[in-house]
Order: sequence, then structure tokens, then C-alpha cells
Amino acid sequence: MYIGLTGGIGSGKSSVAEIFEQLGAVVIRADQLAREALDPDSPIVTELVEHFGQDIAPGGVVDRQKLADVVFHDADARGYLESLVHPEVARRARLARTLAGNDANVVYDVPLLVEKHLEDQFDLVVVVEAPESIRLARLELRGVAHDDARARMASQATDAQRREVADFVIDNSGDWAQLAFDATTVWNDITA
Repeated sequence: MYIGLTGGIGSGKSSVAEIFEQLGAVVIRADQLAREALDPDSPIVTELVEHFGQDIAPGGVVDRQKLADVVFHDADARGYLESLVHPEVARRARLARTLAGNDANVVYDVPLLVEKHLEDQFDLVVVVEAPESIRLARLELRGVAHDDARARMASQATDAQRREVADFVIDNSGDWAQLAFDATTVWNDITA
């Protein structure tokens, strides 16, 4: 089975992915694949340096913070970056899924599932939600400035938009024990 897992930034989607993995899922993480797509040996790096300048990759290594600073507030720059990175991430995800084998329950942890209209690629979609105040607090604990956290949240799909494509919704407004229980319940329903 191929399961899409998504949720807004700070919702706890990665925690649910970890729980699913402990329960036997093969988890593919889009964020990890995106980081790998910017490794120094990636052909994407050459194209990024040609487009944005050497400042974003001193010594051939992409400074992700500098790149983020360039693209976050510039839709054209972000679009260019995504036009390079997203196809490479998709290629790597297909390869990982193939390597997992036909009998595996594969979970693709993908933040932009709804924004990129990927829901039809999956047998099921699981959405993780938490109230905005909790998500903001989690992001601030990670060192994300309040205004940046709000801007990132505003750039993503809404909970309502994610619910429209969800087969299962996990509420992550409680503690770890509640999240583990709820995620395990959903996993048991999926694999029954």
C-alpha cells in the first residue's frame, strides 16, 4: 500500500511518520530527499549557482539558509528552485518505493501533498493536524521567529483543504502518549 502523510508545518507529521515506521512502515521523507537533492554531487547545485550566484553555494556546498533567504519571499525564485528540486525528489521517491518492494506498506511523508495536488498518487492519505497556537509554539521552540512561522503557515494549504483529501485525520493537540495511541489506531485500521 502507498500512503501519503501530510500536515502543516509544526503539526507533528514527522512524529507520526516515526510511529508508523516503528509499526512496520517503510517511510520515505520528502524533506530528506530534498536535502539530498542539494548535495554537492547533485547536478542541481551547478544550475542553482549559475542562476543565483556562487554566494548560495560557497565551496560547492549549498548554504540552505542563504538559499531559503533568497527564495522564501520571491515567488519567481522559489518557482525556479522548485522546478529543479521537485522532479529530483519525485525521482528519488520512486526509486525508494521500488526498493521497498511490492509487499511493503510505504508511507511518503510529504509536506506539500495538497499544494502540489499529489493525492491521486496514493492509496490513502493521512493528515496530521494541530491548532495554530500549538504549531506556532512548536516552531518557536525550534528557533523559528514568530513572523517567519506565521508566514510559512500562511503559505501552506489550510486544514480544511487537507481534510478534503484525507482518508484519516490525526489530531496532534495532545501529549505524546495520545499521539502514539491515535497514530497506532490509524495504522491498525490501514493495515487491517
